[in-house]
Amino acid sequence: MSNVKLERLNDLLQKEISKILMTEIRDPEIHFVTITGVNTTSDYSFSKVYYTVLEEDKKKEIHEKLRKAAGFIRTKLCDVIEIRHMPELKFIYDRSIAYGNHIDEIIKSIHEKEEK
Repeated sequence: MSNVKLERLNDLLQKEISKILMTEIRDPEIHFVTITGVNTTSDYSFSKVYYTVLEEDKKKEIHEKLRKAAGFIRTKLCDVIEIRHMPELKFIYDRSIAYGNHIDEIIKSIHEKEEK
């Protein structure tokens, strides 16, 4: 039963963090961050927030900005989500999309070699 509650909390956190990044954060670079998933521990103490950015060259800078804004985002989440203890947020860059793009490039190059 708690697994369903945890999944619902993760989905809700993902939606609300995305909304906060778009509307509450003043830095325009953070507006282009996409939250790809949230994984909360079973004791609700920590949440890993996975994200991607449009510009790969700015990912370290944006990671630092997200890390600094985590407290503000957590405070805003407390206003929206009714939960006894809001988990601490840890932002982690999601490499899965970049990895998927890399695999696509490999497949394209294989198909190009086969056509020749």
